[in-house]
Amino acid sequence: MTLQLKVPNMACSACGETITKAIKTVDAAATVTTDPKSKLVKIETEVSETVVRQAITDAGYSVA
Repeated sequence: MTLQLKVPNMACSACGETITKAIKTVDAAATVTTDPKSKLVKIETEVSETVVRQAITDAGYSVA
């Protein structure tokens, strides 16, 4: 499943790395692409969107 989520408070590439690590804790096989300029996170994952959103939120970021 492919997800595209907007993370308004992702400010830099380090934020993107933190978000990527958070997603990988719930799905180690996930493919994650982050773009701080557009605030978009693209995820190819087998887990539900709810789980991915919660992982991002738990890392301290909001999902629009």
